[in-house]
Order: sequence, then structure tokens, then C-alpha cells
Amino acid sequence: MTIKIGDRLPEGTLSEFIEVASEGCSLGPNVFKVSELVKGKKIAIFGLPGAFTPTCSAQHVPGYVALADKFKAKGVDEIWCISVNDAFVMGAWGRDQKATGVVRMMADGSATFTKALGLEMDLTAKGMGVRSQRYSMLVEDGVVKQLNVEQPGKFEVSNAETLLAQAG
Repeated sequence: MTIKIGDRLPEGTLSEFIEVASEGCSLGPNVFKVSELVKGKKIAIFGLPGAFTPTCSAQHVPGYVALADKFKAKGVDEIWCISVNDAFVMGAWGRDQKATGVVRMMADGSATFTKALGLEMDLTAKGMGVRSQRYSMLVEDGVVKQLNVEQPGKFEVSNAETLLAQAG
């Protein structure tokens, strides 16, 4: 079953590569419980098929990086990019995209959280395994307030501009 507006995000964990150690976060991959991260926050989340892939790198991530201040002005506490890659790859991609400190590059290495959302797609025939559909959502205190899921091969509704307009 695919998540929908009004649903609470499923339980799950995501990993993030931490560039600078701080209290509670060590250098390198750290695992976080989604339910704890979203508590009391308004979060713009976008999911995509893979790090370093053409549309994801040329349009999807750069759009959210460029509009991050406008999201903050609309009360969005954090922006997350979720992909079915490991935390090392997501960390390297975040550095490449100049997203560090702007967009949290969240890894769902085994697609467990993506499957719980019902937003997985099987690209095994193309040699990519199970990946995420391209989507965006606005989440408040763990509840989905907006959801935009792309048709396969499209990039029309999950872009930063669309979600920003929906953020209020």
C-alpha cells in the first residue's frame, strides 16, 4: 500500500554520513529513527532513484539546494533527500552537489523504508535493483501533508518549485 496524504510516516531508520563529529553523532555513517527525526518538525522530503544519476544530479537535488532558504522562510525545518544508496555514497553525492548542511542526504541502503512507504520500483532488469520512485512530500510532525509521486521516467511534480508552492 502506498502512503497517502494524512498518513503517518512508517517506522524505520535512515542513515546519514556525518562530516563533522558532534555530541550524539560520530564521524561517518549514523543511523537515525525516522519517528524521532520528524517529531515536532516540518520537513520537505524528496525521494529519487539514485545518487549520481542524470536527472537526480542535474535537476532534482540542485533545485532543493537552490530553494532551501525559501523553504526555511515557509517554516520548513529540514529538507531530506532519500535514496536507495548507502550512506557513504549519499555523503559523497552531497559533497558533490554542495548540499552539505543544506539538504540532509539520507540513505535507505536496503530500500526498507522506501518499501514501507510503498514507493519502491524494481529496476533489476536495468541492473539497478530495487530503487525509489521519484517523489516529494511535506511532512509535519510525522504526518504527510502533501505528496507528489512522479510517473515512471518523468520529472514534473516532485521538483522543489512544486513542493515549495505547496508549503504554504
